[in-house]
Amino acid sequence: MTPEFDAYRPGCLADIVGLHARYYHRHWGFGQVFEAKVAAGLAEFLARRDPARDLFLNAYHDGRVVGSVTLDVTGGGPSGAHLRWFIVSNDARGTGLGGVLLSRAIAFCDEAGLPCWLTTFSGLQAARALYERQGFTLASESEVDQWSGGVREQLFQRPASLRAAAG
Repeated sequence: MTPEFDAYRPGCLADIVGLHARYYHRHWGFGQVFEAKVAAGLAEFLARRDPARDLFLNAYHDGRVVGSVTLDVTGGGPSGAHLRWFIVSNDARGTGLGGVLLSRAIAFCDEAGLPCWLTTFSGLQAARALYERQGFTLASESEVDQWSGGVREQLFQRPASLRAAAG
């Protein structure tokens, strides 16, 4: 599989929501509340995104999204860019696509001199390993369950220009 990388294409919102809904239902039992939250949040982001400031990067194969990552800078708040909706399809898992998408997102942050943060939950070990390889550290854990799936929320943060500081 050799994906094409692009931003918005018609139908991508539905593809991304579907990837999240199917994966998190299959592996974590998440349901309608989670799917609606992903759809509403992504739709709100797409309606206000600033292509000059925000990153909306998708990997397409045969016209469908097989991987996605977003950096919400305009809505990220004082903590910098909010990394959101990072997912890879079942068919693309294990191909390195997740690492490519995340590396491109981190390069975007580094070029802009932005810190980055994300919320996730405990138990997603493959994603956590990718985050930690890119310089994210676990900042906090809480019993908050914004996804309505009975999980423990985690906040990961990455300082601005970590690669520049290390080089």
